Amino acid sequence: MASFHLVSLGCAKNLVDSEVMLGILQEANWELTDNPAAADVLIVNTCGFIQPAVEEAIEVILEMGRYKEEDSEKFLVVTGCLVQRYLSDLSRDLLEVDLFVGTEGVGEIANLLQKLMGGEQTEKSYCPDRFLMNASLPRTLSTPFFRSSVKITEGCNNRCTYCMIPSIRGDLRSRDIADIIVELQHLEANGVKEISFIAQDLTAYGNDLDNQTNLLALLSRILKETEIPWLRLMYLYPSGVTDKLLELVQSEKRILPYMDIPFQHVSDSILKRMHRRYGYDDLCKFIDRIRAVVPDIALRTTMMVGFPGETEADIQQMEGFLKQYQMDHVGVFSYTNEEGARSEFFKAQCVEEVKQERMQRILELQAGISKEILRKYIGQTVPVLVEGLSRETDLLLEGRTVYQAPEIDGCVYINDGIANPGDIVQVRITEAQIYDLVGGII
Repeated sequence: MASFHLVSLGCAKNLVDSEVMLGILQEANWELTDNPAAADVLIVNTCGFIQPAVEEAIEVILEMGRYKEEDSEKFLVVTGCLVQRYLSDLSRDLLEVDLFVGTEGVGEIANLLQKLMGGEQTEKSYCPDRFLMNASLPRTLSTPFFRSSVKITEGCNNRCTYCMIPSIRGDLRSRDIADIIVELQHLEANGVKEISFIAQDLTAYGNDLDNQTNLLALLSRILKETEIPWLRLMYLYPSGVTDKLLELVQSEKRILPYMDIPFQHVSDSILKRMHRRYGYDDLCKFIDRIRAVVPDIALRTTMMVGFPGETEADIQQMEGFLKQYQMDHVGVFSYTNEEGARSEFFKAQCVEEVKQERMQRILELQAGISKEILRKYIGQTVPVLVEGLSRETDLLLEGRTVYQAPEIDGCVYINDGIANPGDIVQVRITEAQIYDLVGGII
C-alpha cells in the first residue's frame, strides 16, 4: 500500500478540493500519513490568489522538497491555484517537483499518482479543462466530524480589478440543487451539524443555469430535505442579497443570523476603481435593510486598505463607516499588486509603509468595536456548538455561537459544565473579551 502526505493551503474552497483528493486516494487504497518522512508521495495543494499566499506555497514546496532530497525515491506533487496561475514559471524553477496538477485535475489525482509511481506519467503537468465537483466523488473531512464546508459553485463572473480568481478558476459554474442535496444528506448521516455554504459569490449561485435555480431555491430545498441544524452563509456579494433571502433567514432559524459579505471598501472612488457594483450610500442602505429584517444578525465583512489611488480621506471615511455601523467581524488586509490584474497598472500606488499604517489603524478601531459589541451578550443564554477542549488550556471547553464562524471569528470559552464535541448546548455568557466570550453551560 502506497502512502501520501498532504498539505492544504489557502481558503475553505481549497480545503474542499483537498478533502476530495483525500477521499479519492483513500478509496483507491492509498494510506494517509501525517509524517512526511514516511510518505511515498508528498502533495502540496496550493493557493495562488495573492502574493503572500504564493510566498507561503513556495516555502512549503521547498520544505517538502527537502524530504525528497533525503529520500530520492519519494515523489513531490504540487496541485491547486499556484499551478494554474504560474505553471510555466514553476516548471522552470522547481525542478524537484515531479508533477504539477492544476485546479481542474482534482478528480484524477489517484490515476495520476498511480502513473507517476509506475513511471508512466510522461508529462510533468496536468491542467485539464474546467472541472466541477459533484456528490459522487469521495470526500474525507479534515474538519471535526460535526462541521463542514460545502462548495456550491466554482469560478466567478465578477471582474474585480484586483482579483485573479476568474483567470485561475474560470467563469461561474453552479452545481445542480439535487447534487448538493445528496452531499448534504451524506454529511448529515455522518453527524454534521453545521454547514458553511461557500463560493466566490454565493449570491451568484444558479446564474449560469435556468431561471428557477438560485440561492433562495437551493435553501428552500435544503430546509425541506435535510435536518442539519446550523446552515451558515459565507461570501455573499452585497447587491445580491435580496429581501426574500433576508426574510427566509429571519423566518427559518436553521439558517443562522450570520452573513459574510465582503465590502472591500466604502469609498465611491475606490469601489469604482475596484469594479465593485455599489457605492457608499448603497452600503449604508444595505446594512439598514438587513438589520431591519433580521435585527439580531451578525455581519462579517472584509476591508482592503492601500488600493491604488486611496487617500487619507478614503481611510477616514472607512473609519467613520465602521464606527457608525458597528460590524460584528471585520477582516483587514493590505492591497498587493497581482501579476495580470488590471489594478497592477493603476496610477497612484500606495507605498508599503502607508498600507501597513492604515491597516493597523483599522484593526485597532475594529478591536474596540468588537469588544463593545460582545458586551451585549453578557447575561444572555445562547446556543453554542462545542468544538472540544480549549486550544488555550485543557481546563476549559471551547465552542462557538451562531454569531461566530469556524476558524475566522472568535470563540466561547466554557468554564462550567460538561459536553462532548459536536453537542449544541445552552451557555450563559458571563464575560466578554475583545473577540471571545466566556460562560458556563446551564
